[in-house]
Amino acid sequence: KWVSIFSLCLGLVFLSGFWCMRNTSITISKSHEELLPCRAKTNVMFLKTHKTASSTILNIMFRFAERYNLTVALPANELFHLGYPETFQASFVEEFQSIGQNYNIMCNHLRFNPSEVRKVMAANTFYFSILRNPIHLLESSYVYYKDHAPAFRISKDVNEYLASPLKYYHPVDYMGNIYARNTMWFDFGYNNNAEDDRKYIQRVLREIEKNFHLILITDYFDESMILLKHTLCWDLDDVVYFKLNSRSQDTVQTLTPESKERVKTWCSLDWELYLHFNQSFWRRIEETIGLEALEKEVNQLRTRQKELMETCLLDQEAVGKDQVKSKTLLPFQSGAANILGYNLKEDLDNRTLRTCQKMVMPELQHMSYLYALQHPHKKRKPLDFP
Repeated sequence: KWVSIFSLCLGLVFLSGFWCMRNTSITISKSHEELLPCRAKTNVMFLKTHKTASSTILNIMFRFAERYNLTVALPANELFHLGYPETFQASFVEEFQSIGQNYNIMCNHLRFNPSEVRKVMAANTFYFSILRNPIHLLESSYVYYKDHAPAFRISKDVNEYLASPLKYYHPVDYMGNIYARNTMWFDFGYNNNAEDDRKYIQRVLREIEKNFHLILITDYFDESMILLKHTLCWDLDDVVYFKLNSRSQDTVQTLTPESKERVKTWCSLDWELYLHFNQSFWRRIEETIGLEALEKEVNQLRTRQKELMETCLLDQEAVGKDQVKSKTLLPFQSGAANILGYNLKEDLDNRTLRTCQKMVMPELQHMSYLYALQHPHKKRKPLDFP
């Protein structure tokens, strides 16, 4: 009897040991998987919104594409945008008929149309975009598109415009005035003159969450780059940047407290969009990186940026359009804005020079360069702007 009980106990001990070992092996296996390096995502679609530091991200995307020899969905013929402000069609992409669904990167301006974008991009494509506080965005749009948008052109300054927008903004000039109201809402493919209806707004927010894996925030740009780096499994040098398409401080118009409040009402759709995704942005950071680690990585990004500026730049900073020495590095100028550019040091070795050139290359020149690289048999993009 005692022998039977002893044998039973011994069996239970071995059995429990086996389960313990099995559970341990499962735990080890799982943690081992977590420790494995993730693979960089190379199929990426960036919805380039207007006046949101998106030109800087476009530069990041172009540099990444060239580094890994990826195919970019570039605008067909002599166009610089993918049909914008028309709703995007796959036919707007150069050689779509022959290349098909084999593009890796899409990042030029377009008005989002998910079904047509999916004809161009692979099924496992990562979709992301960026939003900016509409108060800052409208002021930036006003200065940049002063000569373009009828509503801006006939008003004296941004405060006068916001004091009575409907005095200047006429529905008949709808396409000309897309930069004058709810621009981000329009870029995502929706009606920027739609009624501020709670159910409608919630439906649109759900659709955007369904179509996009990540929404970044311009007002926290460095934090956004760290979150992007983690999410795409990219290196620090993949997301390091110099500010592009920024303007001189003397062209910034100061909004009155009343004007700031009026933006929230006049651009209420953009305001709701921004509030919603600003919350989800910080929630995502807390869930994936943590605020302490984020601060550390932001400092690393800024240190690397400073190193590159010291290596590359003659003036250690961006300079006004009249101070840019090389016309090939002069950014496109628009409205009342003085778009800043860069001067490179003259004694750089060839490899460093190429790296620095790509960092400072303005959007249109960079796209023209990539276009010639990717479509050598095609006529080059004309760069005949002033």
